[in-house]
Amino acid sequence: MTPNQEQILAALKHVKHPGMEQNIVDAGMVSDVRAEGSQVFFSLTFPKTNDPLSSAVVKACTKALKVYVHPDAEAHVTLKVHRAAEPPVATELQARHTIAVASGKGGVGKSTVAVNLAVALAGAGYRVGLLDADVYGPSVPKMFRAEDAVPVAISRDGKDWIQPVEKYGVKMLSIGFFVKPEQAVVWRGPMATSALKQLVNQGDWGELDFLLIDMPPGTGDVHITIAQELKLTGAVIVSTPQEVALSDVIKGIAMFRAEHVEVEVLGLIENMSWFTPAELPDHRYFIFGKEGCKRLADEMELPLLGQIPLVQSICEGGDIGVPPALDLESVTGAAFRQLAGRLVDVLNKQA
Repeated sequence: MTPNQEQILAALKHVKHPGMEQNIVDAGMVSDVRAEGSQVFFSLTFPKTNDPLSSAVVKACTKALKVYVHPDAEAHVTLKVHRAAEPPVATELQARHTIAVASGKGGVGKSTVAVNLAVALAGAGYRVGLLDADVYGPSVPKMFRAEDAVPVAISRDGKDWIQPVEKYGVKMLSIGFFVKPEQAVVWRGPMATSALKQLVNQGDWGELDFLLIDMPPGTGDVHITIAQELKLTGAVIVSTPQEVALSDVIKGIAMFRAEHVEVEVLGLIENMSWFTPAELPDHRYFIFGKEGCKRLADEMELPLLGQIPLVQSICEGGDIGVPPALDLESVTGAAFRQLAGRLVDVLNKQA
């Protein structure tokens, strides 16, 4: 009596590792199966060295073979340990387009736009990274529901590298991964810029099509640091249509165009453009003014890259960590996909 491989595997499917939901065959623990008469040979790969349950699993295998194959069947088991794949080799940043997402003032939804633009670009098939450079108010981890994630540190050639956290197809690094959510970041300017430089220069980003940088609001040290440390393709500026917000946009444009910064402004993004109630889908209420960014874009001879409506799902998506750009059927999902498409068009024309 020499059982075939199918008979042996069918018998072993009746065995489960107590720490796993699947049987040992479906869990991928069984390999190297062969038989010589009543002697059955196979390997069992356990998730860790000296697994305390290995003896129990081997006994269960022996019993299963006797019950489901033949009473004289004898198991000869080779124990193995799963070796985690080696982390990918760290590489210098290689990004086709490095784009700062900025705002003249806080509260205009800059981080929301940065997160959803990154998700929309990733959904279009691009390799995307997102650097949360808002050192004092990092919100990217929460918006990706990744507050508990811890970036892995690896070493190569005597240098330490930080592997970004990846979710929804976007690689991301943030100061928020290294401080507790309830902990305030009370750092002087030099310390903040030093931490940011570490994320920029030691991030194991690999090859990217886009690296988006969620900048802090306003103008300051971090903006200059980013401009000096990264060769920016350009910047996009987010604002609401409100006049008080637009006055700060003008200052932001001036900062990027300043002689010691010299970063091209690729266009403006108008957030909270209008409110449409769910029960009145054809109505638009211009709560913060109408087309203020469009007028400013025309005056500054800049493209208006997108108009994002004020919708409850955007707020809810940010709170629960599910960016609305993931919903291909929603109004907001369509708005962010259009924004991503227009940004790509501007970059293609620039090239």
